[in-house]
Amino acid sequence: MESVKHFVCGLLLFWFLCVSGVKQKGSPFCGFPAIYNFGDSNSDTGGISAAFEPISGPYGQSFFHKPSGRDSDGRLIIDFIAEKLKLPYLSAYLNSLGTNYRHGANFATGGSTIRRQNETIFEYGISPFSLDMQIVQFDQFKARSIELYKQAKNPSERSKLPVPEEFSKALYTFDIGQNDLSVGFRKMSFDQLRAAMPDIINQLATAVRHLYEQGGRAFWIHNTGPIGCLPVNLFYKHNLPAGYLDQYGCVKDQNEMAIEFNRQLKNRVIKLRAELPQASITYVDVYAAKYGLISKAKNEGFADPLKICCGYHVDDTHIWCGKKAKVNGKDVYGGSCEGPLKYVMWDGVHYAEAANKWVADRTLNGSLSDPPIPITQACYRH
Repeated sequence: MESVKHFVCGLLLFWFLCVSGVKQKGSPFCGFPAIYNFGDSNSDTGGISAAFEPISGPYGQSFFHKPSGRDSDGRLIIDFIAEKLKLPYLSAYLNSLGTNYRHGANFATGGSTIRRQNETIFEYGISPFSLDMQIVQFDQFKARSIELYKQAKNPSERSKLPVPEEFSKALYTFDIGQNDLSVGFRKMSFDQLRAAMPDIINQLATAVRHLYEQGGRAFWIHNTGPIGCLPVNLFYKHNLPAGYLDQYGCVKDQNEMAIEFNRQLKNRVIKLRAELPQASITYVDVYAAKYGLISKAKNEGFADPLKICCGYHVDDTHIWCGKKAKVNGKDVYGGSCEGPLKYVMWDGVHYAEAANKWVADRTLNGSLSDPPIPITQACYRH
């Protein structure tokens, strides 16, 4: 009798999995007409360069062959998202020249946080365009573009503007939170930062809710990566105590905080699905992808994952990528390595293009997402 029960349960489970998988396998691609992105330097395609000092070479050298406003030698994950959805690369909202917003806009800026910080960008590199400001910018962008679209007298005037009814059909992407942790490490104890996490995550949820109320329905939300693996966190650390680093050389406590942040974020996303009944909200485990790459970089054909490609770092002397400084009376340039396509880390904080592509290849297919759907079908609610 017990074996029959197990067989029936197994049959029901198989039937459920088959039925639940029909939408994923049988549904057509969503055909997103546009992407609206919110985030920090991990997805900034030119915002901070437009607002402040432009990012100089050798940034951009591997793909664009010139500085492109991106903190990498080439494309970011958001660029691979655009490619996957067969859309153009996103123009930064803050970039007034050479922009085309027909298929979306990018509100991300390097140094952005979810929670507004009382600092200037000249102190610690924290952007004044926190997530709440990015949402305000989106509201302005939407209202103004709809107004201009209606005023346009011919198709050519509308060619670089979003179609008003497509705002509800667009994909809304988020990649932000890493800088909230870095600010917390600098200004708080771990207990204080942990206590602040619910408020930080609720502010992200508030942004999602606002976009939903504006008609947005499909959301693709990245969690935060293994911040303890960023080389910048190891530049000036010597004689570290036992247990400070994990088996791959990452700062253990910092990664544990990122994991806790991601746990709370995932739980909040689950609640959002219940609160926003018409929304399709996908939680994407970028942490797992990035840490997975770092843990097996050499087996994947990469160099030492904690070694930077661009910049100069010897002992306690560090020169940032693309900058010059004197070392022992001599001018030294923080240039690029010879083979950036073999590197995981570009400049100590940001990933190289090859690593971004590796991560994109393992996240856009849905294998690290909740629910496990590819980005091309992220418009379907599960």
